[in-house]
Amino acid sequence: MPRKNSVRHFEENLTELDTIVTQLESNQLPLEEALKAFEKGVKISQDCQSVLTQAEQKVQILLDKQDGEHLEPFDPESAS
Repeated sequence: MPRKNSVRHFEENLTELDTIVTQLESNQLPLEEALKAFEKGVKISQDCQSVLTQAEQKVQILLDKQDGEHLEPFDPESAS
């Protein structure tokens, strides 16, 4: 999949995932619909994670090629 399509697909998935989360948080869906929405949300989340992992790998490759720098694990606690 071309890079622009991956980014667009990722952004569309994030928007759809946000919609699903909002629906689930509203507690207005019947149980069966909520389970289907949750299942779809998990699938979308996995797809997004895959795209992010690929992007991280590409960044790591680029950094390895340039001056041998390496990514450091992100620690949200120390970023505050």
